[in-house]
Amino acid sequence: MLSRWFSQFGIGVMHLLGRLPLAWVRALGCLLGCVLYVLAVPRRRVAGTNLRLCFPELSAQQIRTLTIRTFVHFAQAWLDRGWLWQGSPEVVRQRLTLSGAVDELQGHDPVVIFAPHFVGLDAGWTALTQQLARQFTTIYTNQANKVIDSWMLAGRKRFGAARLFGRIDGVKTIVATLRAGAPLYLLPDMNFGPEESVFVPFYGVQAATVPSLSRFAKLGRAKVVPVVTRMTRHGYEVQIMPSWQGFPSDDVVADTALMNQRLQTYIDTMPDQYFWVHKRFKDRPPGVSSAY
Repeated sequence: MLSRWFSQFGIGVMHLLGRLPLAWVRALGCLLGCVLYVLAVPRRRVAGTNLRLCFPELSAQQIRTLTIRTFVHFAQAWLDRGWLWQGSPEVVRQRLTLSGAVDELQGHDPVVIFAPHFVGLDAGWTALTQQLARQFTTIYTNQANKVIDSWMLAGRKRFGAARLFGRIDGVKTIVATLRAGAPLYLLPDMNFGPEESVFVPFYGVQAATVPSLSRFAKLGRAKVVPVVTRMTRHGYEVQIMPSWQGFPSDDVVADTALMNQRLQTYIDTMPDQYFWVHKRFKDRPPGVSSAY
């Protein structure tokens, strides 16, 4: 009962944040991020380890600074959900800018959207569902807290005819919807265990990586369009990139390695906005010691 009350209180606070000027929300996010950096010691160590492995050329001070900035952007993006999910539609549209190859998402052709784990993931999804006249789909993992789960689901279904698949829906349902012309907003740059992954380089380090981008594109007979969302002072810029030519191939491991290689070029433009708090190297190849 107490947990439910705290959850409802937190959602109420987010609703209030949704009415504040963006500069105030970002300032609160900066403060929260610094507090999390100090208190969330395990996640701070995870982020630091990831950054040292991926950027060995950086000094200890540079890694520390980058880790702090990562926590700040993470907290700011979390608080931004207040206005993304509960602010006025006009404010949301004003703060979200679509740029790049928007035509790639027009029409009815099957599309798998490669949406890397930058802090602006929810902003990118919101921009697409609000501003483009297509039904977008994505895959959702239910939260243990039912109050928070309902709030997150409502936020992500706020605009358009958005559809969120759970694991219970199965691959066949997702692929059928993809072939019918509903773009799939996919987040495959994660480590979900060696059983569901292949080991491919990520910044020169072998990383267990889900090969779902290649597999869904092949099964859905779909093109792959990267969408990278960048946090800015005025909100978010959602950059739609040209579709990848010759992807997928007949080699799912090579496809997944190429995905990571291209992801690195996106991260290099804004390394402090990537989701480094995830244990990207939790699973290691046989004989390789734990990174954490």
